[in-house]
Amino acid sequence: MYATTDTPVTTPATQGGRSRWLALYVLCAGMLMIVLDVTIVNVALPAIQDDLGFSSSSLAWVVNAYLIAFGGLLLLAGRLGDLLGRRTIFVSGLIVFTVASVLCGLASSATLLIAARFLQGVGGALTSAVILGMIVTLFPEPREQAKAIGVFAFVASAGGSIGLLAGGVLTQAISWHWIFFVNLPIGVVTALLAVRVIEKDKGIGFGRGTDVPGAVLITSALMVGVFTIVKPAAELGWTAPRSIALSMLTLTLLACFVVREATAANPLVPLRIFRSRTLTGANLIQALSSAGMFGIFFLGSLYLQRVLGYDALEIGLAFLPTTLVMGLLSVKYSEKLVMRFGPRRPLIGGLVLIVIGLALFTQAPVNGNYFIHVMPVLFLLGLGGGVCFPALMGLSMADVKPEDAGLASGLIGTMGEVGAALGLAILATLSATRTETLTTAGKPVLEALTSGFHLSFAVAGLLVATAVLIACTLMRPTRTAAETEAEAELVLDAA
Repeated sequence: MYATTDTPVTTPATQGGRSRWLALYVLCAGMLMIVLDVTIVNVALPAIQDDLGFSSSSLAWVVNAYLIAFGGLLLLAGRLGDLLGRRTIFVSGLIVFTVASVLCGLASSATLLIAARFLQGVGGALTSAVILGMIVTLFPEPREQAKAIGVFAFVASAGGSIGLLAGGVLTQAISWHWIFFVNLPIGVVTALLAVRVIEKDKGIGFGRGTDVPGAVLITSALMVGVFTIVKPAAELGWTAPRSIALSMLTLTLLACFVVREATAANPLVPLRIFRSRTLTGANLIQALSSAGMFGIFFLGSLYLQRVLGYDALEIGLAFLPTTLVMGLLSVKYSEKLVMRFGPRRPLIGGLVLIVIGLALFTQAPVNGNYFIHVMPVLFLLGLGGGVCFPALMGLSMADVKPEDAGLASGLIGTMGEVGAALGLAILATLSATRTETLTTAGKPVLEALTSGFHLSFAVAGLLVATAVLIACTLMRPTRTAAETEAEAELVLDAA
């Protein structure tokens, strides 16, 4: 089997069958609120700019402030869940996120909104970092675990496209303030239900002391790294002196963190967790696939807006095929595929479908037709994501000890967030540079824009293709449920 959760743990794993599924739905509700916020804000940015007087350069900080806090704290939040109890960290994150959402909605200036968005990122990291770890301890039986992870993977991966639709509806029907106010009732109800239906876990405690230096080093490294990706690297390029200096600072902080964890008596992140080839491979695949998929959702939206002339609501509706297909596969069929073929083959097959979809997107013309040039691509992306992401989530928690489940959960989230930010920065820069070059050479604006998007789609395909190679080489073939049952029958017959 692909998940190792046989060891008894002081977690909600002891809950009854029905209450465990209720707990899963509460966890997914919290995750959906966090994931929606990543994309729902993008649709409302023009309205926010007009209302609060953001400059074109400072507007990006509405997104960047959230990403820096969220990406920087995920790994630390996951480990705190192991130490202090995952339900405690989950509920604390919901409270912080909900309060920050209200502050965002009430913000009367650009500065206040950016500060509240940073606080939102803190709450988002605390909430989402521990969810996958809680799921694998709630569902130790492989078949149920595969089904539960399928539901979670759908929420985590398809929620972004739902955010595009919700953002368009709320912004156009009411105002941009309500993309934040809507989190208040959801956050309050989810937190109350979490306390009621999720059993409190104890956590392993801080043992011989708190690894404060390790916490400071890894949080600083991730925050500086994410800042470098979303600000100087995206705006000035990776060869700019400021980008190089911050990149070197990030690498230095990471190196110091590794040294600290190798010598600390009670490390925040035990380095033994990286001995697993499966875990290492899963995190590399997560970074590469997130880089390709997140960048395409963003740049694909720009193609629909700037080239085909779609408005915010039409863009949200355009991405519905991805959401629907991904949801159907993740919730209804992913568990069956994983149990029948093991997680490795669905992972590889799903990634290949995504590569094919991205390759097709490079052929979308200036006067493209949605049903011919866009919808088939989004269908393939949803099909591939619905097949591969649940398998990837399961593999990321394989070979992980119960006391490290929060850390592994935070790690896969961190790799996804950093990969998405890095991918978006690279793909957006390549697209903009290509467009500018062609425009300078006298090409029509729409042709130049389309060519820039084609380049970014092709590079995104190469990133996901690299993930396919890693899946084929690093991920060991796993025993399927059918093979395990057949062996058990042979043993019984022999006896």
